[in-house]
Amino acid sequence: MEGIKTRLLTGIAELGLVVSNQQSELLINYLILLQKWNKAYNLTAIRDLDAMVSKHLLDSLSIAPYLQGNRYLDVGTGAGLPGIPLAILYPDKQFSLLDSNGKKTRFLIEARQQLKLLNVSIHSERAELFQPEEPYDGVLSRAFASLLDMVNGCEKHLAPGGRLYAMKGVFPDTELSQLPKHFIVEHSYSLSVPNVDEDRHLLVLGRC
Repeated sequence: MEGIKTRLLTGIAELGLVVSNQQSELLINYLILLQKWNKAYNLTAIRDLDAMVSKHLLDSLSIAPYLQGNRYLDVGTGAGLPGIPLAILYPDKQFSLLDSNGKKTRFLIEARQQLKLLNVSIHSERAELFQPEEPYDGVLSRAFASLLDMVNGCEKHLAPGGRLYAMKGVFPDTELSQLPKHFIVEHSYSLSVPNVDEDRHLLVLGRC
């Protein structure tokens, strides 16, 4: 397990982030829990812990420097990505994890309890039907359909001045051409995730 921790801490340093020893332990314990549950629940196609460090933890944390605000909704969170790693990194921010898959939300409830993540709430619901108590500063998506679907399903969850944070692989030129005219790309970031060779981009969308 020391090798996993070294890989994680090296990657976090490459991203320009700083974590405490407690935070690094939480991140690793989350992966161990995910690997355990994955055997029965098939939560992720990635089963190797080394690969999980890069393609789950570091990939999720790569967007951390670009987040603005305190309340976030992670739509289609699946196994809790990017929401749980970001909640561990930012204990002072609130993260709502939303997924309509009951198996995945059961895992998320267990993970929140085991890791004692007081800044995380779990919701088993479709994005378009979800009714939060108050809107969010940011809506996160790591693999949630198209940008158009994200806007249509999630715009109502944004507070005034709130933003959509869409994590993509290859730069989505075609999807951008389909965006409603009242949304613009405020920022586009090409992400470099340690030990991940594939393209990674973060698009920050806001209302005009």
